[in-house]
Amino acid sequence: MPERLRTIASRLRELVGNRRRAPRRRVRLAVFVSLLDPAPGAPPAGGVAGHTRDASESGLGVVLPAIHLGGRYLVGEGVTLRLTLKLGDTSARLYGTPVRYERLDEGQDGQPHPGFLLGIRLHEDGDRAMLSDYLRSLKK
Repeated sequence: MPERLRTIASRLRELVGNRRRAPRRRVRLAVFVSLLDPAPGAPPAGGVAGHTRDASESGLGVVLPAIHLGGRYLVGEGVTLRLTLKLGDTSARLYGTPVRYERLDEGQDGQPHPGFLLGIRLHEDGDRAMLSDYLRSLKK
């Protein structure tokens, strides 16, 4: 049921208008997502590769094939993600908190298999300046 509510909210945002503070840019960039703080005593969970759907200076929309790593979910209270974002010839290391997720249907958003769209609010630390410079270069 919560997934249905998220989908309805997403559709309403499209119809009523987007009230996000930072403008989003539709851009598809390679991204690698991992958990920053693994569970105590748990082996490292690795990470999962995906791509961005959109980006702003304060957040990312990331499409991933899975929503869990090593038995831990990428979304939830107290979860911090480490993101390595490919920006042309360089990579930016970013940190963020997942704020929402939505299950994608097969074939949606260029995915050959069902996946998940994660909304991630970026933290102030990391290479956010590199992301900001990249997004500004797209506006020209």
